[in-house]
Amino acid sequence: MNNSLLGEILLKLESFPGLPKTGAKILALLEEPKTSADEIEKILKYDPGLTENFLKLANSTYFGIPSKVTSVKQAIVLLGFKRLKQIVLATCTSDVMGKAVPGYDLQSGELWRHSIAVSNVAVALAKYKNLTEPNDIFTPGLLHDIGKLVLGWFVKEHFKVINQLRSNGIHLVVAENMVLGTDHAEIGAQILAQWSFPPIVVNAVRVHHNLELLHNKNMQNDLLYLANIFCQKNGESFPKAANSGSINPALKERLGIEPDKLESISNQIAKLVDDISAKLTFDSEYAKN
Repeated sequence: MNNSLLGEILLKLESFPGLPKTGAKILALLEEPKTSADEIEKILKYDPGLTENFLKLANSTYFGIPSKVTSVKQAIVLLGFKRLKQIVLATCTSDVMGKAVPGYDLQSGELWRHSIAVSNVAVALAKYKNLTEPNDIFTPGLLHDIGKLVLGWFVKEHFKVINQLRSNGIHLVVAENMVLGTDHAEIGAQILAQWSFPPIVVNAVRVHHNLELLHNKNMQNDLLYLANIFCQKNGESFPKAANSGSINPALKERLGIEPDKLESISNQIAKLVDDISAKLTFDSEYAKN
């Protein structure tokens, strides 16, 4: 492991852009119990790009609103603050996560589609397992691979070595650590710490590839790990469920989720991801950075 290389990675991490100001302000307000719909609406009206994508997402199949949503205030009333937070977060990150990612063979839009798929599969699994707050898993699900945006160029530069390790059966994050001194899960966790996300979200992203860290921890992290495996890129049918045989047997036993249920959830989410992706345009504040 090259210390100077790790230093370069950390410098790139430090320069990674923050959330768009409008989105960050709204997300902070949504954590305040006394925030009103009027306050959110007043902030959003000053960012037309964010408002446009916000309304497009609110009208997507995923949120299931029977009538067309035409105003921010109407969306807030119909969806509530928890789901509003999902829309704002997805809208704020769609531009930066919609970019191609060198080193990981991800074309424009593929990382974002995968992230939306994982977040929605994770929420569906959380509901299936009757978690008290199933929507809490949406945020780490959406942002679990954001570290690839920093690490991508370094992976590309050292692709031959990393790929050789992977061909010998070494997991991607282990290979990244061996060559680069860090991995995309750790870098992603540090990005979220920079963005002031709570420790539970930061840690979920940090361990989303590590079964040893997940063992005997909380079910939310188990479900995120499973959702990520189940939404791996698979040829042209992305996102498509991974073969259930690739899921760790101990994890399957711990969660007690039948393979046919996973397949059913995956098929439903694939349709939702197509609908959400079709509705978004990448023209808000991030596109200007």
